[in-house]
Amino acid sequence: RFLSLQKREISNFDYLMYLNTLAGRSYNDYMQYPVFPWVLADYHSETLNLTDPHTFRDLSKPMGAQTVERKRKFIQRFNEVEKNLSAQCHYCTHYSSAIIVASYLVRMEPFTQTFCSLQGGSFDVADRMFHSVKSTWESASRDNMSDVRELTPEFFYLPEFLTNANHFELGCMQDGTVLGDVQLPPWANGDPHKFIFLHRQALESDYVSAHLHRWIDLIFGHKQHGSAAVEAVNTYHPYFYGDKIDLNNIKDPLIKGTILGFISNFGQIPKQV
Repeated sequence: RFLSLQKREISNFDYLMYLNTLAGRSYNDYMQYPVFPWVLADYHSETLNLTDPHTFRDLSKPMGAQTVERKRKFIQRFNEVEKNLSAQCHYCTHYSSAIIVASYLVRMEPFTQTFCSLQGGSFDVADRMFHSVKSTWESASRDNMSDVRELTPEFFYLPEFLTNANHFELGCMQDGTVLGDVQLPPWANGDPHKFIFLHRQALESDYVSAHLHRWIDLIFGHKQHGSAAVEAVNTYHPYFYGDKIDLNNIKDPLIKGTILGFISNFGQIPKQV
């Protein structure tokens, strides 16, 4: 399959879906939903230049290390092992979880009901809802130390999830903005179909094709855990590594329930492929 990718006999999208399937990720399980990378870093330009390397996200680094300052803070966290952490790691939140998936796709059923169920029966505070591609990128790549989320496959083929066609009352933000359709980058001209078209072009671009293997190493490969993960600033709470925990040997039902609840709420590392 990798040779097919190198020869351009398979698209980057199809290859990523193949890897997700091998790693046990499935559309049928929100806790292990297919994970896709942020590929762009430009959500402010009027036109998208796919020949400029600065247009793209650094695929060799996890979301927690996209800026020098952010990387420094997560390394400091790893070295200090803060009192509220139960284990040494860079990240206590995950890049893919049921709530992340449902929040991205909240404008479509059945994800609307799933999101509300996970939130205790209602939508979240409007300012925390997914409402802007640009602000979500800034949160996950720079601003929010508890946000390292990646994307879902829908960002590359499904314009419908970006519109509030069902007219759900998603609330009003503190600045007075009423939530409706997702705010798109200027280069999309307010058109969800154009956003998906250009975003998919970015995924299949020469730059991403040349660097995608570095992201795959982080998510599915040898930089997923161990010393390589530490060096890559890519370690997560031990509970996220579901296949490394033998629940059958944990006799205390309270501890076992805590671990299962943690995985259910916060996500799980894909199986290494």
